[in-house]
Amino acid sequence: MNARRPMLAIVGDAGAQRDSETWRAASDLGRLAVDHGYRVICGGMGGVMEAACQSAHASPVYREGDTVGILPVGDPSWANPWVDIVLATHLDTGRNALVANADAVVAVGGGAGTLSEIAYAWQFKRLIVALDVPGWGRRLAGERVDHRLRYEEISDDQVFLARDAAEAIAILAVRLGQYSKRYAGFGR
Repeated sequence: MNARRPMLAIVGDAGAQRDSETWRAASDLGRLAVDHGYRVICGGMGGVMEAACQSAHASPVYREGDTVGILPVGDPSWANPWVDIVLATHLDTGRNALVANADAVVAVGGGAGTLSEIAYAWQFKRLIVALDVPGWGRRLAGERVDHRLRYEEISDDQVFLARDAAEAIAILAVRLGQYSKRYAGFGR
């Protein structure tokens, strides 16, 4: 039996255009994630989500099921064509909590939806990396999302900044094992 492959949430600008820096960054990240043994989980729609899923399929080690889209709507046809597993939730923005519950989260720019995914990931004690592209990811890079200490043993816990997708994967390789706690509810 195969060991479970970690889930990497790639979150960011749903409106990113194909010729943009943000699209290219998400595309690089999707392929490298699968190259390094991660499954890609996202909101399943356009922009960063589509770029990451499409490039995940281009990885030489891609396998069916490597891209998972958690849609905010109940209609699976809304998923971008590169999503292998579609979860149509009817949860609207509440689906952001499900996306953020991956093993780690990498933000590629993004607006309010990405901000909520980062906040959920922080509360869920996940490793968070932000690529150096415009948006909430970069704005929060180098910061703690709030005052609460998530890990006493990680003195530099923060939203980690990565210049590019390769550096994001390197941060994951070094730090993911440190972020093993799971959120157990309020007050725990």
